[in-house]
Amino acid sequence: MITTTVIRNTEEFARLREEWDALLATSASDCVFLTHEWLFTWWKHLADGRDLAIITARDGGKLIGILPLARRTAQYARMMPEVAEFLGSGIIGSDYLDVIIEKGREDDVLGEFGRELNSRGLMLQLNQLRAQSCIAADLPRVLEQHHWINTETRINVCPFIDLSNQTWETYLASLSSSQRYSFNRKLRALEKSFSVRLDVVEMESEARHGLDTVVDLHHKRWGSSGESEAFQTAEFTAFHQEFAGLAAKRGWLRLIILNLDNVPRAAIYGLRYGLTFYFYQSGFDPAYSKQSVGLVIMGLAIKQAIGEGAREYDLLHGEEEYKFH
Repeated sequence: MITTTVIRNTEEFARLREEWDALLATSASDCVFLTHEWLFTWWKHLADGRDLAIITARDGGKLIGILPLARRTAQYARMMPEVAEFLGSGIIGSDYLDVIIEKGREDDVLGEFGRELNSRGLMLQLNQLRAQSCIAADLPRVLEQHHWINTETRINVCPFIDLSNQTWETYLASLSSSQRYSFNRKLRALEKSFSVRLDVVEMESEARHGLDTVVDLHHKRWGSSGESEAFQTAEFTAFHQEFAGLAAKRGWLRLIILNLDNVPRAAIYGLRYGLTFYFYQSGFDPAYSKQSVGLVIMGLAIKQAIGEGAREYDLLHGEEEYKFH
C-alpha cells in the first residue's frame, strides 16, 4: 500500500539525503539538478520566503517517490493564488526538474501525488521540465481527472552534443573543415605565444579556490554588460561555494581552467554526473578575446569529457550563439 507524506521542515529534508539519492539513481529522471546535494543547498540559500512542501511516497516503509515542491504564499495584490513549484526553481539554472519515482512505479505513485495535490487547493507551476521525456509530463493528465486545467509553454532550449562512441579524433572529424581548422590554429597560436596549462579541479580541497577563479573570470567577461544573472548576489555565490564542495566529495565537480603563463585566462564550471558532462557556466578575460580563449577552452572541455567516457556534453538552457557554434 502506498502512503504519502508532506515534508515541511528542513531537518526532515536533511535526513532524506541517502534515501533521496538512492531513489534518484533508480529513477528515469536521474540528473545532477535533482540530487539532494543540489536541491537541499538551494533550499538553504535561495528559498526566498517559500515554504517547504515535499511530497514523498512510500510502500511498506520504502521510499518510492518524491515530488520536490515548495509553496509560495498567495499574492492578493497581484491576484495570484498560492502556488506550488519545484525546488530549484528560479534563475539559479536548474534544468530538467522532475518528479523522482522508482522505475516501474510511475503510474501508481503519480496517482497518489495527484490525489494529494488535489486536496491542497493551490496552483501548480512546474518550470524547466525536459520536454516530452520527463515523468512530470504525465502529472497534468492525472490532475485533469480531478478537473484541473493545464497549460504548457516552451521557455528554453538546451543544446547538447552527442558523444556516444566518439573519440576526440572522430569528434573533430564530425565538425566542418573550417571549424576544425579554426580550433587547431587557435590552440597552436596559444601554445606558440604562451606557456599553456589546463587544470581540471575535482578535489574538495581545491574547489573553493577553483570556483573563485571561475567567478572572477565570469565577472570579467559579463560583469559590465548585465547579460548574465550568475554569481550576481552573495546568496548565489554562497550556494555555489557550498555545492561545489559537495559535488567534489561525490566526484561530480569539474572546474576547467586554462592558464596562460601560469595566469588563469578562461574557465568552465562543469559537472560530470553519470554519463553526462554538464556545462554550467564559464568566463574568460576579455583582454584575451582576440586569442579566442573561450573557444579553445570549450574545445578542450569537450575533449576532457570524451576522455572520461561521457556520452553527452550538455550545454544546458540558453540559445547563446557560442553554444551552437
